[in-house]
Amino acid sequence: MSDRYASFAHTGPGRALVKRLGLPDPPRLRRYRPGDPLIHGSVRLNAAPGGRLRESLAKLLGSAGVEISANTEGPAGVEGAAGVEGAERGAATAAGPVRHGALLYDATGITDSTGLRALFDFFHPLARALHPSGRVIVFGTPPESCTSPREATAQRALEGLTRSIGKEFGRGTTAQLVHVAPGAERAVESTLRFLLSGRSAYVSGQVVRITPADVPEVDWARPLAGRIALVTGAARGIGAKVAEVLAADGAQVVALDVPAAGDALAEVANGVGGTAVQLDLTAPDAPVRLAEHLADRHGRVDIVVHNAGITRDKTIGRMNPDWWDQVLEVNLSSQERINEVLLDRGLIPHGGRLIAVSSIAGIAGNRGQTNYATSKAGVIGLVHSMAPLLAERGITINAVAPGFIETRLTARIPLMFREAGRRLNSLAQGGLPVDVAQTIAWFASPGSTGITGNVVRVCGQSVLGA
Repeated sequence: MSDRYASFAHTGPGRALVKRLGLPDPPRLRRYRPGDPLIHGSVRLNAAPGGRLRESLAKLLGSAGVEISANTEGPAGVEGAAGVEGAERGAATAAGPVRHGALLYDATGITDSTGLRALFDFFHPLARALHPSGRVIVFGTPPESCTSPREATAQRALEGLTRSIGKEFGRGTTAQLVHVAPGAERAVESTLRFLLSGRSAYVSGQVVRITPADVPEVDWARPLAGRIALVTGAARGIGAKVAEVLAADGAQVVALDVPAAGDALAEVANGVGGTAVQLDLTAPDAPVRLAEHLADRHGRVDIVVHNAGITRDKTIGRMNPDWWDQVLEVNLSSQERINEVLLDRGLIPHGGRLIAVSSIAGIAGNRGQTNYATSKAGVIGLVHSMAPLLAERGITINAVAPGFIETRLTARIPLMFREAGRRLNSLAQGGLPVDVAQTIAWFASPGSTGITGNVVRVCGQSVLGA
């Protein structure tokens, strides 16, 4: 589905009109293409005194072939605002404006609210120093892991900073906060690569939490090689794109959908070199039949992507009871039953990944979608409740929560509501199915062992929800 407004806004007359009238200005987003560098331009990296991540981040950036720009150091090793501003202005005078691909700040050394001034000193002179589709990442300590109330207070304050930067910097810039628990310093690389790259084009204003984990060696070109991935609802839309992205990362994909979608499902499976399974997940014997199929054909399933979902929209006062039951069955209860059978039969091994598709409707609610919002909030509850139990088995569980994604379903929304859905986010446009798929692939990576219990919105930092 084309976004005609964005297409017009990118033309000469369109740019002039948008600027003159103060209309939403959708930037061209940098999305991943095979062969692209991780980031365009250099990375400016700095840390508060006592930060525990700067050295390891520098090593990771170096191993990924990313250039780290020289810092102008102030007292105590902290980049001084005046020094940086002078350096930036001097370089701009000599060789044009200084631009960076990303700004990274290790805030783990901030132990009370007075230390937050270091963030202003770093970002203030650099607010206009990013390339289009630049990246801002702040690394902190989970407040619950802090050693004092004052440290926890300061670390919680970082969320307001990154979410505001995501709304201020513009031109396709995204901003994230990554909470790295003590002992999890070596589990950061997968997240760093994802957030710097074009794979995270439509992810902004998010908080990612990383826990200690033993991370295996990863082939970043094909991180899922040798893994079996089940994708439900794979016949079209987001599910089809998930199958494509996981296969491109090396996975052998088992694509599942209802029998009525058999032709489209076969086309997707053939296109990714995978196999197709026609199955109604709400059937009483569906979990057992699926488990037997996976056991017979593959002996296991390393990645389970619960993407299948339906809508039956009405306000609760006008809703048919069957519509409530159908949505809850497909979107939530079937996931619970399938997980239970696959886990009970030991088909998800150590290192396995469970990934569910929620929605910002499950976070913010939505008029006329009480059934849908209930089911998607339940998915979030499933992730949070299962994460500590699955951690004991070396299995992670996470969810994506898409916002307005350009699919055949959103194409049916009346024009005014469709335009509101597209523009009411920091990037002033709808996302694409590939944006959801790339986020799922990040969760699926063997390098993401330390990421569990997370719900990441793929919504361009929508104004709706938290």
